[in-house]
Amino acid sequence: MFKLEEVKDATAAKKFLEVNFFINNQDPNYIRPLDKDIEQVFDPKKNKAFRHGEATRWILVDKYGTTIGRIAAFINKKYKNKGDEFPVGGVGFFDCPNDQEAADMLFDVAKHWLMQRGVQGMDGPINFGERDRWWGLLVEGFKPPVYCLNYNPPYYKQLFESYGFKPFFNQICFGLDVGARLQEKFYHRHAECSRIPGITAKHIRINELDKFAKDFATVYNNAWAGHGGMKQIEEKVVRTMFRSMKPVLDERLCWFVYHNEDPIAVWINLPDLNQWFKHLNGKFDLFHKLKFLWLKKTRKIEKFVGIIFGVVHEWQGKGIDSYMIVEGARVIQNLKIENGVYEMGEPIYKDYEMQWIGEFNPKMVNVAEGLGTHRSRILTTYRYQFDRTREYHPHPLV
Repeated sequence: MFKLEEVKDATAAKKFLEVNFFINNQDPNYIRPLDKDIEQVFDPKKNKAFRHGEATRWILVDKYGTTIGRIAAFINKKYKNKGDEFPVGGVGFFDCPNDQEAADMLFDVAKHWLMQRGVQGMDGPINFGERDRWWGLLVEGFKPPVYCLNYNPPYYKQLFESYGFKPFFNQICFGLDVGARLQEKFYHRHAECSRIPGITAKHIRINELDKFAKDFATVYNNAWAGHGGMKQIEEKVVRTMFRSMKPVLDERLCWFVYHNEDPIAVWINLPDLNQWFKHLNGKFDLFHKLKFLWLKKTRKIEKFVGIIFGVVHEWQGKGIDSYMIVEGARVIQNLKIENGVYEMGEPIYKDYEMQWIGEFNPKMVNVAEGLGTHRSRILTTYRYQFDRTREYHPHPLV
């Protein structure tokens, strides 16, 4: 009834891209990802994960010759979660009709490929690369996705769990109404931190990206490296990242806090690029690049997305997070501060959504919820152990 084909040529690769549209195009919330963003995951010249692993893809074809499903499988020697006692591979970019037999065929081919390469389990749906893209299955909050966030039909949850996948960890996204006044505790802490000698805040400057890249690396390596599988980040990597962001960067959305010119906190946000990209139908050739530039000039984006937020260890718990948010609110909310009175103006954006935080990190979840946010959507990373008799353990707390 169904036939599997491994992706080995340009024709099959194109079908692999198009089946995502085939499955989701009737959903009004669906925004087609840019083809180039998916293609580069499987391009050894663009994806450094190939230095430590390999990946392959399959499409599923029905008896009429229609491509109705897809899946990718990958191994990465650098992929490891806290508490892992055996090597684990990954599956991702799964699409399928609401048919368990079809789903099982896709999961089976990926499982057998991974077993041949010596791993003892598979996590999915995950990315062959960084965790800030294409990670997790959407299970709550079926609204238009932000850029590079997975979107899928609700029935995928049943397909995964009926096959035998178990939740490994939940990924929580947090939303905020930018037009709403912050909780009063933020203003109190801001006032307290403002009295600390040497404390200042500034937003990023496009003409000084290399300086801010260095400052970002300093905060990142102090605040996150060594925790939850996070590794040290090189300044040159951040420079490349910042330069790639330059065409879509809104200086007003990226904030740094300093103590005597030493960077101690960072809050990086971007406009929700999908509000522009949804008009491109997945394409980004010369014509669509020109269309993107036109959209950027003529269509105002009302939502921005939180990419990363953190404070170096020695300044955590001292109100610096609140100070940074209120300093950002001076611009983002047009907040006026006079004689200790905090008065909101007209915000430059309406909605805000933070990228996901793993439920295994309750400290950061509490920080996010302390901002007055609501849980905007939940994604789940699943795990399937090949030895079905082995005791199962979800991701431990960090």
